[in-house]
Amino acid sequence: MQPTLYGEYRKLDRGGEARRSLAYLRLRRAIQNAIEFGAFPPGHALPSERDLAKKLALSRVTVRKAIGGLVEDGLLTQRHGAGTFVAERIVKSFSRLTGFTDDLRARGLKPRVKFLERGVGEVTPEEAMALNLSPGADVIRLRRLRFADDKPLAVEATVVPAAVIADPNAIKLSLYDALGQIGCRPTRALQRLRAIALGADDAELLECDTGSPALAIERRAFLDDGRVVEFTTSLYRGDAYDFVAELHGG
Repeated sequence: MQPTLYGEYRKLDRGGEARRSLAYLRLRRAIQNAIEFGAFPPGHALPSERDLAKKLALSRVTVRKAIGGLVEDGLLTQRHGAGTFVAERIVKSFSRLTGFTDDLRARGLKPRVKFLERGVGEVTPEEAMALNLSPGADVIRLRRLRFADDKPLAVEATVVPAAVIADPNAIKLSLYDALGQIGCRPTRALQRLRAIALGADDAELLECDTGSPALAIERRAFLDDGRVVEFTTSLYRGDAYDFVAELHGG
């Protein structure tokens, strides 16, 4: 794997000594490319600063600056006394309709959920608009803290028409598994994503600092007949999740 990183750096290093002041940017890009191309998978340890500096004929300061920038971006993490590692990030595609549990299982991670709220209530005006329900209809409300293994990744608030699922306790690990069991797994969804800074309460749940970057996602999911079966607002840790959209010209 290391020759991939060194090869990436040398491919980018075409300016020679005249552009040595930009060496840390080229090293930063080379490491990022190696991560994106799969040479360094999540949890993989990078070569030490000393090894990188020696093999690339760079100063330790230059190497440290490149690595520090990627740590700030959330691509790398540093463990005192252990070294520098590729951050454990989840890549989620917007081209397929999947749930949180599906995403983690596909990557060999163990999904876990902690229910912060689970009950039945009367629909609010905002929920009625999102779910196309009449005033006074009953809905199931779930507020969940979602984990990958033991790491908290997301806080989700979900509303489902009680006409679809009457018992909130029927939902265990996965909402989509529960919907699938009754033939109501959604087939399409509309999503809206924006970047936010975490407030104190959500930051505490996600074990982040207040003000840390997060991705806020609002989802409305539909059945084939057009009924809305899910209205979810989620907060995902910005240092653990990447969202990818496939685009086509035409």
